Amino acid sequence: MYSVDQLPLQPDELDLLNELVPLSGQQVIELGCGNARLARSLLQRFPACHVTGLEVDAVQHAKNLAQPQAGLDFLSAGAQDIPFPAASFDLALMLKSLHHVPVSLLAQALSEVARVLKPGGYLYVSEPIYDGALNEVVRLFNDEGVVRAAAQAALDEALATTGQWETVTERRFAQAVSYRDFDEFEQRMMRPSFAQHDLNDAVVALVRSAFEPHMNPAGARFVRPMHVRLLRRTGN
Repeated sequence: MYSVDQLPLQPDELDLLNELVPLSGQQVIELGCGNARLARSLLQRFPACHVTGLEVDAVQHAKNLAQPQAGLDFLSAGAQDIPFPAASFDLALMLKSLHHVPVSLLAQALSEVARVLKPGGYLYVSEPIYDGALNEVVRLFNDEGVVRAAAQAALDEALATTGQWETVTERRFAQAVSYRDFDEFEQRMMRPSFAQHDLNDAVVALVRSAFEPHMNPAGARFVRPMHVRLLRRTGN
């Protein structure tokens, strides 16, 4: 078992990824890349790599295309239907994105990832743990308990039944998350372009009342507990 307060703080997840996976000269695909922050940092540190970022949110995809970077391509596509031939990539990244895949499509998505990875390639899945003070605030308007559990169950099922994967390692750590004030929290967390939450004045007020006790003169600071599972594609 673990305690959120005892998890090691990981200031930069790229450091952990680099510890677990060889990154020099890799062909990388990130599924549900969001703003591709880690991918951009990866290419700055390892310029011989190439990263392809897939994103289903049209607003974020347009923003990504407007910020080109050498070695980084973007496509509008989801993990359940990856538009690349078999064995195209050395490493697949899913950073807080597996639980956003519709539950009915999780098995298909993991099968697609297996298809486009080279034998011996890695799948790095980093998912938020359903725990901690930030989760207690967020679940008031976006309770992800069911979908996060489904994401972990889909990984377990793929490992147990498909013959496509083997476990390499698991890690748990904490990420520091901060917000200047409630307005920033509301914009980033409650009104993202990729999701429509069922918000009304009463819900916003409830969330504000839960958020405000975490405020201090420097803003609101949380730690988000994370669970990394590193899988290897089997085969020759």
